[in-house]
Amino acid sequence: MIKVVVVDDSALMRRVLTTLIEEDGDIAVVGVARDPLEARETIKAHDPDVVTLDIEMPNMNGLEFLEKIMRLRPMPVVMVSSLTTRSARETMVALELGAVDFIAKPAGAGPGDREAMGQTLRQKIRDGARTDVSSRALARTRAQPRAPLNLKAPCPPGTLIALGASTGGVDAIRRVLEGLPADSPPVVIAQHMPAGFTTRFAARLDELVELTVHEAEDRMALLPGHAYVAPGDRHLLVERSSGALKCRVAGGELRSGHRPSVDILFASVAEVVGALAAGAILTGMGRDGAEGLGRMRAAGAYTVGQAQGSALIYGMPRAAAEIGAVAIEAPIEEIAGLLISGLLGRREAGGHGDRQAARMAAGQGARRGEG
Repeated sequence: MIKVVVVDDSALMRRVLTTLIEEDGDIAVVGVARDPLEARETIKAHDPDVVTLDIEMPNMNGLEFLEKIMRLRPMPVVMVSSLTTRSARETMVALELGAVDFIAKPAGAGPGDREAMGQTLRQKIRDGARTDVSSRALARTRAQPRAPLNLKAPCPPGTLIALGASTGGVDAIRRVLEGLPADSPPVVIAQHMPAGFTTRFAARLDELVELTVHEAEDRMALLPGHAYVAPGDRHLLVERSSGALKCRVAGGELRSGHRPSVDILFASVAEVVGALAAGAILTGMGRDGAEGLGRMRAAGAYTVGQAQGSALIYGMPRAAAEIGAVAIEAPIEEIAGLLISGLLGRREAGGHGDRQAARMAAGQGARRGEG
């Protein structure tokens, strides 16, 4: 049984969350609190596996309390956020501070909205309960910012980098982009995130990295030195039009339970870019992206999986490795170097790449994936 403490200043929301969390019977709410002061004592008394935390509360806001939790008593925290611009901005900060994930309060009041929220919330709590937040918090305090790569030669024309992630991906994607040079090939990103949050996610990345980061728009040209984030609740694909690579943003059915789907993005990259692409599948639960990365590798692209020790959730990288979609696994701090080295290998090997050269250039921490 997973033990949860719910922290929210609204008595109604505390009741709603408790009902939703306990519906399947494998998760129990062992305590509730209306503000961080009450929450501190409730957490001490019940030692929960996961905390759900509202952002806007009296006495101390959720971000301040989260920072204290991660510094003094690291544990899995799932943020509960309103669908507002301010809440979206603060949610991105919460994920940087160490929250494992977040969920948006439903905009509607119908039973369908609450049922969907409940299913999502329960899965995020289960995922959170599996994470080793203490080790992750220690690694975050020891991590040193990595200077972007300094390329002596540009990557071949037409090259592209594709990234896919879910739980824990906000931090992982930032760290990969931080390592890419300002003249990097264009980067396309599928991060599982609802509508209303990806605009702020892209804006926050744009503040932190040398690349110019956009929320992708339909028909937007893919330019070197720029990164493009799939909009929440929309699929991102790559197309070639008039000889140039462009974004395609579309609706459509969920794939692998998600929209945006990493599988859909990676499959389009395999078809349109082929051997001139490099892709990385990062932290997340489930199998989304495994099949698409396999298509990329079959098309000649260079493929990387985030290593188990560095991924908050090793599910997506594991699934990709199990089907032979991953050429190499590496810790997050080496992935940017691997991707660039793999693309530079296209120049040296006449477009076919050189996986061994890329592996050696990226450092000793990387290890070859299965298959």
